Amino acid sequence: MTGCLEYSCLRCGLRQADDIPIDSRGCRACRPEAPSNLRLVPPGGRSGAIAAGVRASSLPSLWRYADRLPCSSEDAVSLGEGLTPLIGANRIGTRLGIQRLLIKDESRNPTWSHKDRFSTVAVSMAKRRGASILATASSGNAGASLAAYAARAGLRCIVATFAGGPAPMLTQIRKAGGIIVPFAQKPDRWEFIASGVERHGWFATSPFQAPVVGSHPLGIEGYRTIAYEIAEQSDGKMPDWCVLPVCYGDALAGMWWGFEELFAERLIDRLPRLVAAEIHGSLMTALAMTSDRLPNMPAKAPSLALSIGATQSTFQALQVLRQSDGKAVAVGGADLIAWQEMLAAEEGVFAELASVTPFAAIAAMRENGLMKADASVVAIVTASGLKDIDLSMRMDTVVEPFRSVRDAWNALPLAAGPDEQTARQQV
Repeated sequence: MTGCLEYSCLRCGLRQADDIPIDSRGCRACRPEAPSNLRLVPPGGRSGAIAAGVRASSLPSLWRYADRLPCSSEDAVSLGEGLTPLIGANRIGTRLGIQRLLIKDESRNPTWSHKDRFSTVAVSMAKRRGASILATASSGNAGASLAAYAARAGLRCIVATFAGGPAPMLTQIRKAGGIIVPFAQKPDRWEFIASGVERHGWFATSPFQAPVVGSHPLGIEGYRTIAYEIAEQSDGKMPDWCVLPVCYGDALAGMWWGFEELFAERLIDRLPRLVAAEIHGSLMTALAMTSDRLPNMPAKAPSLALSIGATQSTFQALQVLRQSDGKAVAVGGADLIAWQEMLAAEEGVFAELASVTPFAAIAAMRENGLMKADASVVAIVTASGLKDIDLSMRMDTVVEPFRSVRDAWNALPLAAGPDEQTARQQV
């Protein structure tokens, strides 16, 4: 994209110049009734073939799609993000009763989460606009990603977080030079970020006002590239369903806009239906209503899926679920550690606890008859299991070392066939 850009309200369409301050409250006209995020509007049609056997540029990152992003590849702050694999998952697909299940493994990004797609665009635009300090309120992944890209850009990064967050992600933030500001009360994070934006002109990428409308519109543009890659990797033949872990719906919305764009250009044959795997059911409840205002749900129990643990979602997520004839599934009661271990043991993909919620959602939809066995499904794994391994480790994973080879063979957890029996006798 080049030239003058505009933002438009997702809900009412009100247009505003893209140099307006982003105060995390979204459209000024919709705030009293149903707060809505803004969306970047290009100055004309987009360009750049993707599917049908035609390759985009040869850049080894998502910036191969720079013609569809807010700034040029020459201005990009990049760590080689994107181009993550789309892999078959036959074993877990069979377990779920799905004949064609694919995993889009976003843990392969530079900081091991899908947030890198957001950060590369947000930081590129922030640097281009002269920002010196980036800020985010984050439980981990967004902060780790923003800190890394800020370091790449030579900018400072402040991450407001809360006590009890996953230690590996906090370490990742510190190692990248991020300044961690922890709070005992979660809402204080937002007040802190808001004051930094007002007093010092921080470029804040995360929400910092309630009710939440979503993250910075510029960064959300990066999530369009998930759709571009799925289209390219599938030769333009779309799955029936795409299932994502969802909190505020930034990736859900951005990916859908990418699909819409490609469908309008006839680069894909149809639009997939979206599924939001959430914890507390804000979107699931909203879909059953006619209102555009999202309910704030009671948290029935603590969840290990910290990165998607919000009790209230956003209009942008609700809108794209409605547009895609999609579903939302509350999986707060699922045993996420069991799903994590199953995915790792059967497919070799070690996913963050929040990232296995799509599989719990698929299981629920199959049980309720909402997803057919012959459906083609893409599950988006958003982050690596190493990100919150301190939350997912079971006590029984710690074992005493064997004192001899014989002891090891005797304890080997395999059915002893002829070869094993002979080996044990020879030890």
